[in-house]
Amino acid sequence: MKFIRNILKNPRSKKDGFFFTELEKILGFKPKQKAYYRRAFTHRSMNKKNEDGMPINYERLEFLGDAMLSAIIATYLFSKSPHGDEGYLTKMRSKIVSRSYLNMLGQELKLVNLVQSKIPNNNFGANIYGNLFEALIGAIYLDRGYLYCEKFVFKTLIKPYVNIETLEGKITSYKSLLIEWCQKEKKALHFNTYEDTGNDSIKHFSVKLVVDNNVISKGRDTSKKRAEEKASKRAFFALQKEITSST
Repeated sequence: MKFIRNILKNPRSKKDGFFFTELEKILGFKPKQKAYYRRAFTHRSMNKKNEDGMPINYERLEFLGDAMLSAIIATYLFSKSPHGDEGYLTKMRSKIVSRSYLNMLGQELKLVNLVQSKIPNNNFGANIYGNLFEALIGAIYLDRGYLYCEKFVFKTLIKPYVNIETLEGKITSYKSLLIEWCQKEKKALHFNTYEDTGNDSIKHFSVKLVVDNNVISKGRDTSKKRAEEKASKRAFFALQKEITSST
């Protein structure tokens, strides 16, 4: 009874209970070494350090998870696409592990709800979702090994979302596609990018995409890269007939 009363009095215990209950729903199994998972959801804003003064946050696990995810997807493609050459397999892997895919997965799994951070959740950039997904894979690998990692990736990514035929026609970079098309058609392409904070608490960038001195589209996001990609996607659909007729 005393043990139970201590748990009820200790808010950290309640948080731990919520954290691992929700985590087990996502994983489908019970963690053995819980510290890995705590680290996988610790943001650098917490400024935590270990006894050696090294930072404790998810960034190193993110690096490990990225490598494990790449290996699992590479193995899957090697098996499912026996006629694909190195270039094809590399291209297909990049489509599957694209930042937009991983962000979507992390968002669907509601991983940000488990983050320990001093930053409000609505102030995170879009990439937090994919970063946490990779960090979680890194934690699974250290806790349970490759096979558990593989099962988790198949359950959350490959089985529900990966279709080889669909991915073959998927455009991964509208910006690259437009650059190639403009070079082929000898058209001048420019991205006029500038900071556009406006009333937002986070810095934004706005982009005007210009082809042969004509503004074709605009984009706005929290990074130059995403703003340019957003403007490129809009430009692609605006110029789709011309682009597809020349390919």
